[in-house]
Amino acid sequence: MKVSSTEVQNNFGKYLAIAAQEDVIVTRNGREIARLTAVGESDAGVVAERRASYEFGNHGGRKAAFDEFQALSKDGSEERYEYIDGEIYAMASPTTDHQTALMELAVIFHGWSQGKSCRPFVAPYDIQLRRIERLEQLNVVQPDLMIICDLEEHLAEDGYYKGVPALLVEILSESTRRKDLLRKADLYMRSGVKEYWIVNPFSKEIMIYRFADWEIAENVTFRLGETAKSYIFEGLLAELNRVFR
Repeated sequence: MKVSSTEVQNNFGKYLAIAAQEDVIVTRNGREIARLTAVGESDAGVVAERRASYEFGNHGGRKAAFDEFQALSKDGSEERYEYIDGEIYAMASPTTDHQTALMELAVIFHGWSQGKSCRPFVAPYDIQLRRIERLEQLNVVQPDLMIICDLEEHLAEDGYYKGVPALLVEILSESTRRKDLLRKADLYMRSGVKEYWIVNPFSKEIMIYRFADWEIAENVTFRLGETAKSYIFEGLLAELNRVFR
């Protein structure tokens, strides 16, 4: 099956399910750019993107042991990295559109959280996640924005949160959109995150996924002129004209 990148972005849940049965080839301007395919039996239930090997320097993944990731993250540099499914990803510097959307959403989330036990946090803030089917593999990500409802329960002695946020937000950039749309979406779904917002400054859309029982339960796309609404948090609303102003 061949579908456009825009169609996949707008209906990610649908094509994630289809990819478990047959390959989905993603096109842009008529050119094949990616493929969604079900991985082998050892990783049953996980949908991955079959892609060429990336060089580490252009924000793609590079296979590495977790010890190497830890050493790289503690080398004193200002560079930030994520570790997903045994690969290190260098994080790109955010654009103005990215930061505008992040600041607006952070203000909205902060206002919503007043008087509630759930609290929003913004990057950089390491979150450690484990897939349900691969509990021995630790992943470390830095979502742009998140809502945590069990901070006291999972706050470790080193001052870092060790639980699973209820809601995560990623704002797409040119260099991270594949990772955020595919690999991170799958990781979050299989790690117990309840809701995932994908904020797209290019199409000025917000896609929201609700996860349940390690699968996509619901998803919806909001566009300019509309107001994004959380599935799991009553009253958490974001006007897209404000987010993408």
